[in-house]
Amino acid sequence: MKTVNISLNSIDKVKAFVNDVTKFDTDFDLISGRYVIDAKSIMGIFSLDLSKPIELNIHSEDDAEKVLEVLKPYIVE
Repeated sequence: MKTVNISLNSIDKVKAFVNDVTKFDTDFDLISGRYVIDAKSIMGIFSLDLSKPIELNIHSEDDAEKVLEVLKPYIVE
């Protein structure tokens, strides 16, 4: 499992992010405080506080590099 912090601070970014993660056949979790949301659920994402970075867990070792390349625009250091 790989964990990165991402920023989804606009509606367009959320839509693009969901479209990008649904291309992969792996599971993604978004963690904000005590909430854990399926990252492929646009309604779930909008229930989170999007004003600050969110932790993203990628449950794949095989595709991790490909996934990180696609998600590069959303990743914050």
